[in-house]
Amino acid sequence: MDATVAVRSVAEVGPDTVAVTLDSPAAFDGKPGQFVRLTATVDGTEESRFYTISSADTDGSYETTVGLDGGEFSRYLADLTAGDEIEMSGPFGDDYYEGEARAVVLAGGPGVGPAVAIAEAALDAGNEAAVVYLDDEPAHTERLDTLADRGASVVVTDGDIDGAVADAVTGVDGEQAFVYGFADFVDTALAALESAGYADEAKVENFG
Repeated sequence: MDATVAVRSVAEVGPDTVAVTLDSPAAFDGKPGQFVRLTATVDGTEESRFYTISSADTDGSYETTVGLDGGEFSRYLADLTAGDEIEMSGPFGDDYYEGEARAVVLAGGPGVGPAVAIAEAALDAGNEAAVVYLDDEPAHTERLDTLADRGASVVVTDGDIDGAVADAVTGVDGEQAFVYGFADFVDTALAALESAGYADEAKVENFG
C-alpha cells in the first residue's frame, strides 16, 4: 500500500535515537517486525529509507525507531513535528511475529525497535518473550524495563551474547527465534543460536 500519512509524535528514546509515530492508513495491517518505506524530499532530492515497525500493533497508528547516525534522512525524520506528512509504502517482510508461543528476539543496535515490539505483542497475547540486546548505548530502556516487569526475560549487554542466548532458548514447543540487526550482529546471533541448540529456522531481518 502507498499512502500519505501524518506524524503523530517524535520522541527521544535513547542516545541519538528517536521513535517516530505515524498515523496508520485505512486497512493498514503491519505486524511487529515488518517494515515500511518512508519517502520525503530532503534538500531538494527525493529520498527513501526502510524502517522496521517498532510498535506491538498498528491499530490507528504505528511507530518506527530511527537511529540518527543513519544520515540526513534520519535527521529529517527526527525534525518532524505533529501534523507533518510523509509518504509511506508497505508493509513489507515475512519475518514478523505470528503469535508464536515463545518469542526469543536477538537485537543489535537498531534491532531493538522490532525486538521490543515483538516481545510486547507476545506478552499481550498471553505468550512468553525473551530479548537479548547488544548495544553499548541502549535505546528503549523504559520499554525494556517494563517488559522485564511483565515477566519477559531481558538481557542488555555490550559484550558476548552466547550465555544470554543459551539461557533464552528453552526448546519449548512453539518457540521462535527472531534476529534483527546489521550483518555482523546477524552472524554472531545465528552462531549463538546454533551453539544454544536452537534447531529451527530463525526469522531474520538483516539491516545490511
